Amino acid sequence: MERSRRNRRISAAAALSAAALLLAAGCSSSSGGKKAEESPDTAAAGKADTPRMKIAMVTHAAPGDTFWDLIRKGAQAAAAKDNVELIYSNDPNAATQANLIQNAIDQKVDGIAVTLAKPDAMKDVVAKAEAAGIPVVGFNAGLDDWKDQGLLEYFGQDESVAGEALGDKLNDLGAKHYICVIHEQGHVALEARCAGVKKTFKGKTENLYVNGTDMPSVKSTITAKLKQDSGIDYVVTLGAPFALTAVQSVADAGSDAKVGTFDLNKDLVKAVKDGGVQFAVDQQPYLQGYLSVDSLWLYKTNGNVSGGGVAPVLTGPAFVDKDNVESVAAFAAKGTR
Repeated sequence: MERSRRNRRISAAAALSAAALLLAAGCSSSSGGKKAEESPDTAAAGKADTPRMKIAMVTHAAPGDTFWDLIRKGAQAAAAKDNVELIYSNDPNAATQANLIQNAIDQKVDGIAVTLAKPDAMKDVVAKAEAAGIPVVGFNAGLDDWKDQGLLEYFGQDESVAGEALGDKLNDLGAKHYICVIHEQGHVALEARCAGVKKTFKGKTENLYVNGTDMPSVKSTITAKLKQDSGIDYVVTLGAPFALTAVQSVADAGSDAKVGTFDLNKDLVKAVKDGGVQFAVDQQPYLQGYLSVDSLWLYKTNGNVSGGGVAPVLTGPAFVDKDNVESVAAFAAKGTR
């Protein structure tokens, strides 16, 4: 019964994602000038003739994490279509991220899209934005906090559901002992993923904390853990770059463990095709970035609120493995998956 319920929730996620894409595609119009941060790979969806507006996107992205390139590329595509000047900024430090939001308020932007990886640190500054009459939407991190903080909408994955689905998959694969590699301690979405796996996985589970901003350290920490415990048969990471590093760690440790991950990029897609990584859980970061910007444009120009302001728009999870990897490879190659 529980598994059936999770499957229905995942199906609902896909349906909401499709509906949101149709809405975004159907609300564009012709004309308009060149947009700030326009990417040469943006979808040819026409140009809005609405007045120019300024939208800030503030994330907790760490330098060098390619996952966020996909978020930003989606945001740029929506900005190009919607006649929006996109101001993108990021910092993994919660206090600095809050300062970046304050900078956006001071610039009197027309809307803010923000990640709530550490929601308590964002609460006061988000309230300031709302008090200033600036609409705020959340995406990627903060599913459990966006409504409490008064955000208009939320776009992302239910990390607990995604984790539970991954736990089921590990059971189906016959795994007995896995480690969940968390690359940012205190990040609510990452913790929720590993907690979700633990709910459904029938074997032994462990969390392994690593410093995600220091990849050599990530590699050595995973290697040491695998050498210490030869019973580990699966390493699950929470980001594509960390999965690729884990593959190296498995080899260095002389371990038989297999690697699975949340999130993907073009290099990870190749690793799935080659068999180095068994699967990835895709939350569609490009879509998250696109919908976050487009939703603010829709709200400002037409008063639209996705999900009625009470339900999130889910962009995942979806599994990518050897059986379906070819269907996403072309999109990953051009940087939109």
